[in-house]
Amino acid sequence: MRSVQTQQRFELSSVKPFERLAQYRKICLDETRRALSGPVTRREKSPVSGAPLEPFGDVEGLEYLRCPETNSLFLAQLPAWAEWAKLLEAVGRVRQSPQAFHLDLEQSRVENVYLPKLEWIQEALRLQGMASPILLEAASPPSTFGRFLQQNGMFADVVTVDEMKLAHLRETPAALKGRKAQAALLLESLDRIDDPQGLIGGVRANLGGGGLLFVTSLVASGFDMAVLGLRNRYFYPPDRANCFTLRALTALLEHAGFELIEVSTPGVLDVEIVESHLKADPAIPVTGFEKELIASDREIRSAFQAFLQEKGLSSFARLVARKKG
Repeated sequence: MRSVQTQQRFELSSVKPFERLAQYRKICLDETRRALSGPVTRREKSPVSGAPLEPFGDVEGLEYLRCPETNSLFLAQLPAWAEWAKLLEAVGRVRQSPQAFHLDLEQSRVENVYLPKLEWIQEALRLQGMASPILLEAASPPSTFGRFLQQNGMFADVVTVDEMKLAHLRETPAALKGRKAQAALLLESLDRIDDPQGLIGGVRANLGGGGLLFVTSLVASGFDMAVLGLRNRYFYPPDRANCFTLRALTALLEHAGFELIEVSTPGVLDVEIVESHLKADPAIPVTGFEKELIASDREIRSAFQAFLQEKGLSSFARLVARKKG
């Protein structure tokens, strides 16, 4: 199993500007509260370990629970799956509207987010000897990355399926036309899905033997999440209904019948995210070491970020797994 670091560098403002996050975040929280205003189910057990979940805290009144065995975090209450699907689709539309910061950063996100992900997928496929595979992308509609992949031309076909329908209905996408995919893509899907095990099972059912699963996720074991916890302004539902630790994420895939071939945390923004929060609210409690790190020069901060990558301690995780059997 390999771990990959990156020399890529970009500023937080070019992909997720802290000062412009507030409006999109408020919409997400308001829409989540609306979805939870009807009948809900309280989550009782960790989807990874099965351990009873424990109280942890809240994000602006929305309660989160913690798995005591893996330290993963989960939104405490969920509505019926169809209601959650509507919420994810509504938030997806907001991300592509002038109400969010994503739209006018599209070119920057192509350069700093989309292209590196494409290069990652291409390299893993090359190492596994796969050429022109059928790719299954599970996402909340509308999917901008799916359109980007279709235009690239490196896949025999790109089939995008609603992640919620795949998790709950287990329907074979009609666009596969009876075929099996050779690769599947979950970009932060496990962070927002109400049934992570169901989604992985749905993906697995549509992958051929030896097929590759690509996963990206925010992880609770990463530096900025460990320092900021629920004060992290980038942590909110529905986008972060689940926040697995890296070891929990790997266990989730292995339990579902996948063999891990890459586990990496190539994030480049942990230190800058903590710095942005402390500038906005100097009262956030941090240790003396963390204060010294934030106050240090660029060379030290870059070296520390490289250490986080190398040791699997950044909050952005990237995994590649092969279907067994």
